[in-house]
Amino acid sequence: MNTFWRSAQATRVLLVAALASTSAVGGYSFVKSSQSPSKNVSASPVSSAAADASDALNRTVSFTSADAGSCVTWKVEGDKITDFEQTDCAAPHRFEVSFRENLATYPSSEFGPNAKMPNQTRQAQLREELCLAPTMQYMEGMFDQLGKYSVASILPPQESWDAGDRTLLCGIQATDENGVAVATSGKAKQQDQSRVVNAGQCVAVDATSATKVVDCAAPHQLEATAVVDLLQVFPNHTPSLEEQDQHLSKACTQAARDYLGGDDPLYYSTLKPFWTTIPANSWSGGSHSVNCSLIFVEGPGFATLEGSAKGTFTINGNPPETRPERAPIVNPEALEELNR
Repeated sequence: MNTFWRSAQATRVLLVAALASTSAVGGYSFVKSSQSPSKNVSASPVSSAAADASDALNRTVSFTSADAGSCVTWKVEGDKITDFEQTDCAAPHRFEVSFRENLATYPSSEFGPNAKMPNQTRQAQLREELCLAPTMQYMEGMFDQLGKYSVASILPPQESWDAGDRTLLCGIQATDENGVAVATSGKAKQQDQSRVVNAGQCVAVDATSATKVVDCAAPHQLEATAVVDLLQVFPNHTPSLEEQDQHLSKACTQAARDYLGGDDPLYYSTLKPFWTTIPANSWSGGSHSVNCSLIFVEGPGFATLEGSAKGTFTINGNPPETRPERAPIVNPEALEELNR
């Protein structure tokens, strides 16, 4: 096992931790989410006065008829959310409903006729208390806590809340690095839940190990060359990390050659193929794809790149070091070893 391979393994551990730290936590008060385990809360008997107030609120027209299994979407214009509507789950949408709750049935003035909308802290608590358990049941075990989806909740817009609507929607959504819900298509439990980027996108890893897609002209540590769906390679069992590494060492080296235009451009770039692997719990939760990327190994971590590897780029502010010319490769099996 050579030095690069050992370094790549250590770096891969850092990257997996970085990706885990950015598992989106989203939701909205018409819309941020939580993934802390909790159990659903059942209502206890209410007093006559509370029941009267509850009945009045129950007669309020809900801001949406969406129920478990429905999907909804909306537009974001600056800080405002507009055009909230129910849509077919096969179409692009921002939220898949797993559970519907009427907070007016709770025996508390917290959600009474004159109650203020819960603040962000209380909304997070409500997601833990009311959304996590039914959402996990809805997903039937197909949920990767390190994947692209998060458990979230939606409360009515302010004007609907003021009019007495106490609907709480629990559900699943995918979010970007800033926690903003992004559009996906199809039911979540039928999708690959892997957090991957497209080939050609660059990823920056900051001091807190958070990752963010950036323009390749900006400082970054990885440039994606391909997305590999490992379910196509291992359709009948959960592959061990060793099996994944064995396949990806070849697949990602070839992806790097294809991305840069051949083995010579890869050799002279001084960059190395890199990939992550999928732990067993993420595989069983529905994540099956990884990124192949290009990196420059610096000790146990990444060097900072600027510019795309397909053009002019720097490594820690300097152009790539000049590598000695080499004779044409006759034995293709020797390519990977020479690239290291």
